[in-house]
Amino acid sequence: DPVGPDGEFVIDYSVYDAWRAGFRKVVFIIREELEAPLKEHFAANLAGRMDMEFVCQRLTDLPDGLQCPATRQKPWGTGHAIWCARNVLHGQFACINADDFYGAESFRVLADFLQSGAAQRGDFALVAYQLAKTLSDFGTVSRGICRVEGGKMQDVVERTSIRRNAAGQVEFEENGQKFPLTGEEPTSLNLWGFSETLFPHLDRLFKEFLKTNLQEPKKEFFIPTVVDTLVKGGIVQVHALPTPERWFGMTYPEDRQLVVENIAKLTAQGLYPARLWERQRG
Repeated sequence: DPVGPDGEFVIDYSVYDAWRAGFRKVVFIIREELEAPLKEHFAANLAGRMDMEFVCQRLTDLPDGLQCPATRQKPWGTGHAIWCARNVLHGQFACINADDFYGAESFRVLADFLQSGAAQRGDFALVAYQLAKTLSDFGTVSRGICRVEGGKMQDVVERTSIRRNAAGQVEFEENGQKFPLTGEEPTSLNLWGFSETLFPHLDRLFKEFLKTNLQEPKKEFFIPTVVDTLVKGGIVQVHALPTPERWFGMTYPEDRQLVVENIAKLTAQGLYPARLWERQRG
């Protein structure tokens, strides 16, 4: 759904913020039917600013000549999505969700990390949000809560049913019990910094996943699980980069109006132009 004053989508703001932070190429990992409308939407807007490439995440794109079972309808997950782009992602890159608004500073801190060359040496990064800045006013959310020591991510635990209660305190529910949270916990929203050194690990772990889950129609291969496995195995270090930004997205239909209002405020403050791509158009 459009959320900006000139009909922009959330992904427009992420691409714009990435461009401002110094990124010069965007790879869209998509369903096949989205390629034509996305090309039409972005071609003129990005001309002269960013190169763009499209990769289709196909159920049949599997290693070692494996065949996709007929029962499989669901995509293989975020880890598979990145694996599908193995032939076009070179050097260092950021990984985002298309439907999350991350904020300009989040892209800047990640760009600074990537420009340091750390990812090329095999260190990765996660932009970590304060949990309280990632909640919805209209229902519970699931979030990856990170344990960080000395600026490095030690592990990430997926918590479900997180919300702010009537007293304004952040809590999550598990097995019918409520547990308090401070709201300051470092939180993953899948804004990662990687390099091509990820792909041998991704390939190995995806093959291991398929050994036990090829015939499971709903099992997914998630990138946070991949990173957690690599960290716990002592294979990579993941730098947790704190961001002051507040996330917003459309977890619930009611969230959309809040997203529209927040973007209108940021635009009124001069943080974004009223027509996001106007300069690129003319």
